[in-house]
Amino acid sequence: MLKRLFATHAIASSSPHDSGRSDGGDPTLKRVLTARHLITLGIGAVIGAGIFVITGQAAAEHAGPALVLSFVVAGIACALAALCYAEFSAMIPVSGGAYAYAYATLGEIVAWFIGWNLVLEYLFAVATVAAGWSGYFNECLGIVGHWLNISLALPDYLSQAPLTFVNGHHIEATGAWMNLPAILIVTALTALCYAGITQSSLVNTVIVSIKLLVIALFLIFAFHYINPANWHPFIPPSQGPGQFGVGGIFRAAVLVFFSYVGFDAVSTAAGEARNPQRDLPIGILGSLVICTVLYIAMSLTLTGIAPYLSLNTAQPVATALEAHPQLLWLRAVVSFGALAGLSSVILVMLLGTSRIFYSMSQDGLLPRAMSKIHRQFRTPHVSTLVGGVSAAVMAGLFPVSILGELVSMGTLLAFTTVCVGVLVLRYTRPDLHRSFRVPGVWLVSIAGAIICMYLFWQSFRANWPLMLGWTVIGLLIYAGYGYRHSMLHAKSGKH
Repeated sequence: MLKRLFATHAIASSSPHDSGRSDGGDPTLKRVLTARHLITLGIGAVIGAGIFVITGQAAAEHAGPALVLSFVVAGIACALAALCYAEFSAMIPVSGGAYAYAYATLGEIVAWFIGWNLVLEYLFAVATVAAGWSGYFNECLGIVGHWLNISLALPDYLSQAPLTFVNGHHIEATGAWMNLPAILIVTALTALCYAGITQSSLVNTVIVSIKLLVIALFLIFAFHYINPANWHPFIPPSQGPGQFGVGGIFRAAVLVFFSYVGFDAVSTAAGEARNPQRDLPIGILGSLVICTVLYIAMSLTLTGIAPYLSLNTAQPVATALEAHPQLLWLRAVVSFGALAGLSSVILVMLLGTSRIFYSMSQDGLLPRAMSKIHRQFRTPHVSTLVGGVSAAVMAGLFPVSILGELVSMGTLLAFTTVCVGVLVLRYTRPDLHRSFRVPGVWLVSIAGAIICMYLFWQSFRANWPLMLGWTVIGLLIYAGYGYRHSMLHAKSGKH
């Protein structure tokens, strides 16, 4: 039984075997994405909640102006993991990302665990960002209503989560009905993902262009209103575990790590990349570098134009601009830009969710219907619908505060596995062709795994009941279905 649990995929079976064309028989995914598309997918997923939602909470509750150091810590962890992702994605260019890499190196049970945590990462990320999108949507309605001298903002009972977490664990009702805007945006973008990867990529590129322009305008005009006094003390005195001080920097690093979850979503699009061996490393590393620079610039500017304690709102960038009447015009631009930016995050995360479901279904670990490809649209339409409906329900019911940290924890576990897996494969399969190789693999992979697990532990201490609960649910599903329906075991005749 133990041997069966840790059985690995043959690397040869993890190679791309189609050109994206369906010449009769079953339809396949379309290989249409270039390096430029993959970079914009990465930016589309990474630049969003980190700037427009999470920064305020992280600065006000944990790091203060030292938030920039939290982004540096999280960026270093991501850079180490990104190098390992780049080697894996060029070597095993299939949909599934870290799940597929774990299956090829560490065995089926580890792959299931990572796949289940990737579901946590992408699905909860959609719900988290959709909740933030709802806040900015109401902000934009208020702005338009002010221009028209009428009230357009939705009432709280239609724009707030009906459930909230008290002390991180107990669920209580808020009196609201549902977060309607969050449900609607997830539904609309699920329909786009259903319609095709070409359409999704085009819309994402347009949205990315808009939000990069908005960020550039904010940095240029807000720069003149930075008050260095807001940066003192740069590291506020500690007020308890994870509240300011050095501990607060690392606690905030876990929170802002959520900002970086997008770059690994690039790897889940490998099955639709035109030249995955060359373009996936470019997409992963290129998007990470661009986004890290923007995050550092934004965190410095944001804490420079407003006291960090005032930023703990659902729209921290808009809140910071309220302190400067001369920049009120920019507040409207930022609010609409945030709306676009968060939309692209939801879009890419929905794509990632469906591709993870698709890959796990192909291996028999989830029902086979989830690996079906639509004959006209050439998308995994069943997986797309399952992911979209699940995310819409969570986005409509739960608040943003609790979901973000769970997403970070799932991401950190996936990153740790990829860092370990690339080192394992160097020794178990040194003969494999690697179009991209991690430089200093011992240092990069071990340091990446240690940093990621350290950050995971910071959050696990506070959220362990939820994380263990998610893990137990996943293991029950694997024991009840995946273990008995595994395609790998069926092929080897071990059923």
